[in-house]
Amino acid sequence: MGSHAKAWLVEDESAREMLDRVLTERPFLLLPPLHRVPLRVGNVVELAGPSSSSKTHILIQAAITCILPKLWKGVSYGGLGHSAMFIDLDCRFDVLRFSELLNQRIMEAANGSSSKVGCHQKDSEAQFARMKPYNEELFALCMKRFLYIRCYDSSEFLATLKTLHYRLQKEREVHGVNVHLLLIDSIGAFHWVDRGSSSFPLEYDNRKSWHLQNVSEAVVQEIRRLLLVHPMLVMATKAVVLGNKYSTNELTNYRKWSAVDNPYSRNITSDQQLPYREYMPAAWQSFVTHRILVRATDDDLVNGEHQNNSIYLLEWLLPPLNSLDKFTVRDTGVFILS
Repeated sequence: MGSHAKAWLVEDESAREMLDRVLTERPFLLLPPLHRVPLRVGNVVELAGPSSSSKTHILIQAAITCILPKLWKGVSYGGLGHSAMFIDLDCRFDVLRFSELLNQRIMEAANGSSSKVGCHQKDSEAQFARMKPYNEELFALCMKRFLYIRCYDSSEFLATLKTLHYRLQKEREVHGVNVHLLLIDSIGAFHWVDRGSSSFPLEYDNRKSWHLQNVSEAVVQEIRRLLLVHPMLVMATKAVVLGNKYSTNELTNYRKWSAVDNPYSRNITSDQQLPYREYMPAAWQSFVTHRILVRATDDDLVNGEHQNNSIYLLEWLLPPLNSLDKFTVRDTGVFILS
């Protein structure tokens, strides 16, 4: 027995080697405009904002960063080299648009690398012709790492989560890489439909409990189980209507759930004001570890490399940061404005 205990305590790697291994297997994900707080597997990030506030575009760029390699045939793409799972609850995802954005990122990285070794603008057309087969090979590899599912109601969403473990396991066996990102667009898509379907006579009040609370609890439970087997960073968009500021005291059972489940609950106080009325059930609210508000402005850039692009604002609500970041979105990514 003593020999087994000593064998378990024998050092098989140094602290530096352990840190290098952990950071390689579970790298931090610092994506503009989410660069202020380190994000990694196990975090649940909620992107809240009104319509046309670039929420889905941020998800898409995060997915592209995930599926791009860090280095490919001597060219640095700055990606993670992992797979990404995109669950479309909004049913408006455009795969052609996604492929265009992926191609733009690939071409930008390749052209940037070529310019460092002396390629001139006049040679760009010949350069593109030479690199076309090369880019197609990388594009095909990246698209194999992008996994997409569309759900049309809460029952399909729950069924997807319950069976997702088997699909992720199969993808890992086939492609040899793990899924690093679980992207959900948008988490509140079925909330009002479910709420409306619970308007039954008094004797069917139990249906209301099932739709509004238990479905959300089941979703959270299934994602928790999934993360135990497949550690991932979860990012979900949520559509909100901006208006008056609402106290967190108005959120049903929010503080009770947060104190138990959310390690960041110390950042939420009774005095915190939200610029929108929360509608997601408490089970989901307490599951979120990072909450971000994005919104569009009425301003457009009129000069510089990002001219004629809309300007957006980003605010960290959880953990709360006393700052507002301005950013713009382009086909080649999301860019912070100084």
